[in-house]
Amino acid sequence: MRTWAVLPILLMLVGCVTQRIVEPQPHSAPIAARQVQPEQPQAPGSLWTEGRGSLFRDNKARRVGDIVTVAIYEQASASKQASTATGRSSSMSAGLTNLFGIEGNIGNLNKFIDPTSLIDTSYENAFDGSGSTSRKEDLVATLTAQVIEELPNGNLCIAGGKTVTVNREDQIILLEGIIRPEDISARNVVSSKHILDAKIAYTGKGVISDKQRPGWMTRVLDHIWPF
Repeated sequence: MRTWAVLPILLMLVGCVTQRIVEPQPHSAPIAARQVQPEQPQAPGSLWTEGRGSLFRDNKARRVGDIVTVAIYEQASASKQASTATGRSSSMSAGLTNLFGIEGNIGNLNKFIDPTSLIDTSYENAFDGSGSTSRKEDLVATLTAQVIEELPNGNLCIAGGKTVTVNREDQIILLEGIIRPEDISARNVVSSKHILDAKIAYTGKGVISDKQRPGWMTRVLDHIWPF
């Protein structure tokens, strides 16, 4: 009885000394835009300054602090299948019929030994394995991002995010990457397929998200269970 009473305590102690289970975390919040340089004061008698847009230029994001709309449309699918089959068989038999009359002496040493049938072996093995995997992902959303840095070659680093809360359940979308100004449409929209080094995170936080993973004791036992 004492053994059964101590067993739960030992399991809890073992769970305490095991390494903490590290779960993947969503991307951090978007980096705040760098401080925008103040516009130069307007020169007397001039209608335009360097800080203003050109008369022949549309209102697309070009500078740090500008905003751009990102049309997220990500669709990916992959499948893989593999199969392997191997086999091997061998057999061997050996006997001693005549060898200068020694074969008779071998039989006299032990009556259970037959010189004509000393070795007779066979071996055979076979292996057949197969595996397959498939994955499909779809993500369609619209997000407004901000230019946080302008690279020397003219490309723009953007970052943005939004949180939608419905019935105490948060839906979080975060995005960051690098775009080219020429990929921005006249309506100030860029497609996610034109983003270099894109990092797009779509996560949730709330009661529903908590119910989608096992309890903490189940995770601890799964981590330490040796069988």
